[in-house]
Amino acid sequence: MSHPIRAARQRIRAEHASVIDGIGACADAIAEPWDTARTTNREAVVGGLHRSLEETGILGSLPDVLTDVVSATGSELRACPVPAPPYVVVTSRGPILRATIDPGRLVVRFDAFDVVRGSDPDRRPAYRRRDDVRLTVVLE
Repeated sequence: MSHPIRAARQRIRAEHASVIDGIGACADAIAEPWDTARTTNREAVVGGLHRSLEETGILGSLPDVLTDVVSATGSELRACPVPAPPYVVVTSRGPILRATIDPGRLVVRFDAFDVVRGSDPDRRPAYRRRDDVRLTVVLE
């Protein structure tokens, strides 16, 4: 793991643990009404998570998290991020933050859901709530 990635991960865990917890709470709220441990309704996951993140104010705080994380890497953003693509994207796994910095493209993933694909290519994938929110930071 490179120094910028380690610095970004440490900053998120130290300064933005409440955001991780909030993402987890939003994901729990989305998954709570499911009658099984998973769903194949992608829109229920993506749309529901986006709405919940927006309603709780977490979506609006993610650009500030991105700005702080970029600062922790010793880099600067070229533009002021907004809670929309290309900086913030809510996917079927959870929110992703992206920024282009000097060493490359910084990507921060908050995976609250796993995508479960079966061996049958005609069958829709299922989405399962993770026990936690997995933080992944990469520099591409």
